[in-house]
Amino acid sequence: MTNYVPPLRDLRFALNEVADVAALAQLEGFEAATPDTLDAVLAEAGKLAAGIVGPLNVVGDREGSRLENGVVRTPTDFKEAYETFVEGGWLGLSVPKDDGGQGLPFAVDLAVTEMITSANMAFSLCPMLTASAIEGVRGHGSDELKDIYLPKLVSGEWPGTMELTEPQAGTDVGAVRTRAEPQGDGSFRLTGTKIFISWGDHDMAENIIHLVLARTPGSPAGTKGLSLFLVPKYMVNADGSLGGANDIRCVSLEHKLGLHASPTAVLAYGDNDGATGWLVGDEGAGMRCMFTIMNHARIMVGLQGVAIGERAFGRALAYASERRQGATPDTANGERALIIDHPDVRRMLMTMKATVEAMRGVVLMAGEAHDRARQGASVEDRQINQGLVDLLTPVAKAWCTDRGVDVADLGIQVHGGSGYIEETGAVQHLRDCRISTIWEGTNGIQAIDLVGRKLKQDGGQALNVFLDRMRGLDSDLAAGEDTARGDFVAIRAALVEGIAALAAASDWLVEALARDGKAALAGATPYLRMFGTVAGGYVLARGALAARAQLANGGATDKEFLDAKIVTARFYADQIMPQAASLLGPVTRGADLLYAIDPQALSA
Repeated sequence: MTNYVPPLRDLRFALNEVADVAALAQLEGFEAATPDTLDAVLAEAGKLAAGIVGPLNVVGDREGSRLENGVVRTPTDFKEAYETFVEGGWLGLSVPKDDGGQGLPFAVDLAVTEMITSANMAFSLCPMLTASAIEGVRGHGSDELKDIYLPKLVSGEWPGTMELTEPQAGTDVGAVRTRAEPQGDGSFRLTGTKIFISWGDHDMAENIIHLVLARTPGSPAGTKGLSLFLVPKYMVNADGSLGGANDIRCVSLEHKLGLHASPTAVLAYGDNDGATGWLVGDEGAGMRCMFTIMNHARIMVGLQGVAIGERAFGRALAYASERRQGATPDTANGERALIIDHPDVRRMLMTMKATVEAMRGVVLMAGEAHDRARQGASVEDRQINQGLVDLLTPVAKAWCTDRGVDVADLGIQVHGGSGYIEETGAVQHLRDCRISTIWEGTNGIQAIDLVGRKLKQDGGQALNVFLDRMRGLDSDLAAGEDTARGDFVAIRAALVEGIAALAAASDWLVEALARDGKAALAGATPYLRMFGTVAGGYVLARGALAARAQLANGGATDKEFLDAKIVTARFYADQIMPQAASLLGPVTRGADLLYAIDPQALSA
C-alpha cells in the first residue's frame, strides 16, 4: 500500500509562480504570509496529512461511518485525528485575524487543503464544509450569531454543514419545502427533511452547526421565498455552555460508491415541536447567502479533483517504478523492463502529471483572484478580481473534477489488472472522486452558469480581462533563449491557437444567447472543457517561464525540478492543448441534433 507523499516542492512553486503569494503578502491583511511562514505551514500540514490523516484513508473506506442507536459512529481514530486538526488551528488559516483566524491568503489555505484532501478526502470534507459555513456566517450573520458561533466554527470545535437538498428538491432548489415558523422572540421553528447532508451527524465534535434553507410563512414560491437559518445540534446557553439537544434526528446514512468514512445523512427537523434556528441574513435572501457558501465550496470541490488526481498519480508512479513486465526496444534479451520504461505507460504518467499541475494552477489562480477581490489595494482592483472569481469558479469546479476523474481512471490503467483490485488502493481514488462532478452543482450546471451568466456579466469584462492576460504572455514566451527542443516555440504556438479558439467560441456563444438560448446551452459543456484546457495551458506556460528565469539566474541546484516544469508544459502544449481547438465544432453546432430523435425512439 503506497503512503501519501505531500508534493511540497510543487505546491511551493505553484504558490510562488502562479498565485504570486509574495505579492499577496504586500496587501493589507496578508502580512503574515512571509516566506518563512509559508514554508513552515506547508511543512507542518504535510506532516499532518502524511502522518495522521493519510493512514486513516483505507481504514475509513473499509469501516465506514455507521448509525447505531441514533448515534453516528465514525471510523477508528477519526475523532482523534480531527481533534489534532482542531488543536493545530488549521481551520482558521485564511480567516481574518479579527475573526479569530490566522489571516493568511486563501491561496495558501488551498495548498494546505489539497494535502489533507489527497491524504483522506472523506476526512477533509468535514473541515471543508465548516470553512464554507464560516464564510456564510461571517458574510451574513448578525453580530449576536457571530459572537456565539463564529469562534467555535473558526476553531473547528463546532463543525458546520450546508443543507439545501430535499427528496423533491435537488438542482431545483426552489422546490424546497422545509418550513420555518417565527416564534416571536427572534427564533424560528424548523420542520422538514434534508437529504444528502455530508457530515450531517457524527461523533467527532460536541456540537454541529447546520446552515439550512427553509421557507417562512407566506413567502413567494421558488428561490425568492427561501431564507437561511443557523440551527445547532445542541442549544447554546447564555454562558456559552451546551444545553439540550435540538429537535434534529439523523434518520439514516446513505450507502455510497465511495467516501464511506464520510457520513451522508438524512436529517429530520421537527419530529416534536420543531428545531430552533435563527435567521442568517434577511428573510427571503437565503439563496444570496447560500451562494456565498456555495461559491467558496465550489472552488474547494475543484480542489478535490486536483487532490485526488495528485494522489492517483503518486500511487501510479510508485507502482510503475517497481513493476516489471514485458520488454521495450531497449531491453536486453531475457530481461523484463520496468513498466515506466514502456512508451504508453510513460504517456499515461505524463498525462497525469501535466493535468494535475494544470488543475492546481487553475484552482490557485481562482484563489489568488479571491484574495485580491477581498484585500485588493483599490476598489477597481477588487471589482476586477471579483469578476475573475465569478468567471473562474465554475471552470475550477467542473473542469478540475472532470479531469480528476480522468486522472484517477488512468491511475487504474497504469496498474493494469492490479488496479481493479481493491487491495492496491487505486480504485478507491476513482470511487471517492466520482461524486465531485455531481455535488455543489453538477458539472453540467456549472457549464450553464459559465455560458448563461458569467460570459455576459458586466458586459463580458471578466472574460476580456482574462483573455488579455493570457495574450499578454506571448511576448514573454517569445523572448529569451529557448531550449534545444524548442519548447517555448511549441508552448507559445499552442497557447495562441487555444486562446483564438476560446475567443471564437465565446463570441459565438454570446451571439447565440441573444437569438437561441437552447443552441448556446447545447455548447456549454464542451465550452467549459475548452476554457479549462486553455486556462491550464496558460498556467503551465507561466510556470515554464518562471522555471526558465530561475535556471538563468543560477537555479542549477534545482535544475532537474525546473527542467521538468518546462517539459511538462511542453507535453501539455503538444498532447492536450490541441483538444481546445477541436472543441470549437461541438461548441458551435447548436442543439438541433440533440432533439432530432424522439425520446421514445432513442432505444430504437
